[in-house]
Amino acid sequence: MESLLAFFADRLKVQMREKGVRHDIVDAVFALGGEDDLVRLLERVEALQSFLGTDAGKNLLTAYGRAANIVRAEEKKEKGLAAKIAGAADVALLEQAEEKNVASALAELERTVKPALEREDFSGAMKALAGLRTPIDAFFDKVTVNVLDKPALRLNRLKLLNQIRAAMDSVADFSRIEG
Repeated sequence: MESLLAFFADRLKVQMREKGVRHDIVDAVFALGGEDDLVRLLERVEALQSFLGTDAGKNLLTAYGRAANIVRAEEKKEKGLAAKIAGAADVALLEQAEEKNVASALAELERTVKPALEREDFSGAMKALAGLRTPIDAFFDKVTVNVLDKPALRLNRLKLLNQIRAAMDSVADFSRIEG
């Protein structure tokens, strides 16, 4: 049964590409795995492509790339960092307003995205993601992540960036989307 579903999924990918859907967007949605409803996959792909066609979508993809690149680079430098930055940031350690705003936006996103996905409201989930744009832009403008003289603060900021990556990856694997 699984091989039959994989066959249909591959055929659907080809058909979607022929209709002008970008291959990276198709891959980003299919990479989530665990989905056996091809119609639902198609709806998610269409919602993602529509979202990425907006300024908010494009800017959020850029912000995702920045967050993911910083986390990935730090994980390469520091063995075991991935385990340390899993989970939510400690709100007591947030110093700057921009950090607090990102943490607040992520908390709100948690309350809205999961229910939207459960209702199969993929456009609603993308709209909720768009709410991250302003706080993330401000964060990158004002906050220094790698504060070497304050290891707990650095770690907490990396947790925020990791949360951004995880939140967005709950909708699609944004690492597969070309900028």
